[in-house]
Amino acid sequence: MRIFHIAEPDTWARARSTGSFTMSTRGRTLEEEGFMHCSQPQQVSLVLDAVYADLEHDLLLLVIDTDLLASPWQLDDVPGADDPFPHIYGPLNTSAVLDELVLRRTADGFVVPDLTDNRAT
Repeated sequence: MRIFHIAEPDTWARARSTGSFTMSTRGRTLEEEGFMHCSQPQQVSLVLDAVYADLEHDLLLLVIDTDLLASPWQLDDVPGADDPFPHIYGPLNTSAVLDELVLRRTADGFVVPDLTDNRAT
């Protein structure tokens, strides 16, 4: 299955050099949160609007193959959400990231690329 994580470009660049990513979400580490927040394709825009709307710079969308994860993951129900959210319960090994998609910031918000090719395989 493909899941997605929104990342700050500089934080992701540091993780690529170490092989491990430990940011859970904006301003919160894996250690602080207990898991890494991720999204299914239909949830990416919702998360961008809820957590990152005030940012004025581009972000990255990490495309993660769950079969390649070294840490456990699961779909968790979140109160008020239509679909369960994927959460990774440990560091993200960078080798599980298949692609880094740029989320361009425009005056109207972030431009999310077409994620239909990144659904479960």
